[in-house]
Amino acid sequence: MGGYYLVLIVFGIVSSVVNSTLKRKFKKYSKISLRNGLSGKEIAEQMLIDHGIRDVKVVSTPGMLTDHYNPKTKTVNLSEGVYAQRNASAAAVAAHECGHAVQHNIGYEWLQMRSILVPMVSVASNFSMWMIFGGLFMAQGTAFGQTVAMIGVALFGMGTLFSFITLPVEYDASNRAIAWLKRKNMVSQQELAGAEDALKWAARTYVVAALGSLATLLYFVLRIMGNSRD
Repeated sequence: MGGYYLVLIVFGIVSSVVNSTLKRKFKKYSKISLRNGLSGKEIAEQMLIDHGIRDVKVVSTPGMLTDHYNPKTKTVNLSEGVYAQRNASAAAVAAHECGHAVQHNIGYEWLQMRSILVPMVSVASNFSMWMIFGGLFMAQGTAFGQTVAMIGVALFGMGTLFSFITLPVEYDASNRAIAWLKRKNMVSQQELAGAEDALKWAARTYVVAALGSLATLLYFVLRIMGNSRD
């Protein structure tokens, strides 16, 4: 299992570096006050109105970087550091989350695909690792264990697929956010540059997660194939 722990350590370190950089970037751009004086909440509401979306509410949610769009409740949930703040970071996050609301409103294909996978991935994530490790243990002496491990890998693969489908969803939301901020002249050039940089690092956290999941999946596939040849 040394290879598995190596994958965890490598991608754990990379993830830590990216996340710490993301927090540092958001802190840096939080010091750039918006010339228009609008808060994250007001930015979000304006973007929704400009896209003809009037059935989505903008609400505050506890925590840091906990911002998200909930398609079930049709709410743009902005963290405490975004909702009432009036800076480049708040504008970037607020517009990004509204980008997801726009995707939902127009039926963006990748978002629809991700939404379909959510319940399946939720169930699969609870059983995949148990089945993989249990199957690998049993596979040392039985073909049944090999089958159990492969089923576990298939379930884990659903999570990996979900991670990669998330990438175009997140990048598209950021592109919509930046395009709207620029088109509506909501931010200055300095503020726009900060918003773009912040969203770029936010997107990289999803890239690292997807690559880490793929590396883990490939490790288990090779491990099971190796056992079958023994």
